[in-house]
Amino acid sequence: MLDFKTEKKSQGFTLIELMIVAAVIMIAAAYAIPRMVNTVNDISLRYTASDLSGLLQSARIQAVKKNTNYSVQTGVLPSGQTGFFVDLPKTGTYANGDPFMPLNPSVTFHLSTGSGAPNEATLVTTLGYAVNPAADAPSFNARGLPCILAWNACPQAAGQGYIMFMSKATATGNVPWVAVAVTPSGHVQVWTCDNLGTWVQRD
Repeated sequence: MLDFKTEKKSQGFTLIELMIVAAVIMIAAAYAIPRMVNTVNDISLRYTASDLSGLLQSARIQAVKKNTNYSVQTGVLPSGQTGFFVDLPKTGTYANGDPFMPLNPSVTFHLSTGSGAPNEATLVTTLGYAVNPAADAPSFNARGLPCILAWNACPQAAGQGYIMFMSKATATGNVPWVAVAVTPSGHVQVWTCDNLGTWVQRD
């Protein structure tokens, strides 16, 4: 016959103990899940900025290689998918064969300043150069320098570059921001903004 101590050990958990464990798990989940959603959203937006950076660099390389000017425009595929493309035939609209980067419909895109991004003015000051004030498509001339596309000409605006902002709201109310900048020398930079409004250059 089992003694009292052994019998008590074999009884397992009480209902109250299970309820306490369940409550702790629920509290931990309530804290962790929103953070996980925000993290996934941040990573997704950074990938979008990185893809746009790659497309801009591709346009620049092709402009130098073919001794002409190319621009990166926003457009729509026949399927209805919106995104960015390198305008190879220089028609201003997407043509089959143009390098294309799809844009997630939940991502908000803004060319130039006035995006509403946190501490936008601070970031623009940090860049150290004038950004194109209009919504001109980012373009590169045959020397790989940013220029302002006007029909077949693309005159360079000395000391001027581009900046593009993107944001993606989450169900938790968090709105992360990223920026892709093109310096006057043609270099492409990716910037991210933390929840304190501090901008950090990622490449």
